[in-house]
Amino acid sequence: MATLTDADIEQRLAKLGQWRRGEDASPSGDDAIVRELELADFAAAIALVDRVAELAEAANHHPDILVHGWNKVRLTLSTHSQGGLTDADFALAGEIDRVV
Repeated sequence: MATLTDADIEQRLAKLGQWRRGEDASPSGDDAIVRELELADFAAAIALVDRVAELAEAANHHPDILVHGWNKVRLTLSTHSQGGLTDADFALAGEIDRVV
């Protein structure tokens, strides 16, 4: 699976809308896409994490997930094995957007 070009990434981000490019946002320093969500409360944040975990397991592609504050979730997607962004990241981002 090849990494995407800058032009491909920007085009796909424009379609997603809620995601932003977060270079060096992943713990490994790989190019990544990031989405911040603010939920009603802590329980809602954890429920979202559970839904994302189910999608990630089904896709065998796992985002970095940070729960911060008492109701905020940051999702970071990158294909660490490829050192950047691939089709798998945008496919999972689209799936996540459908459950949010």
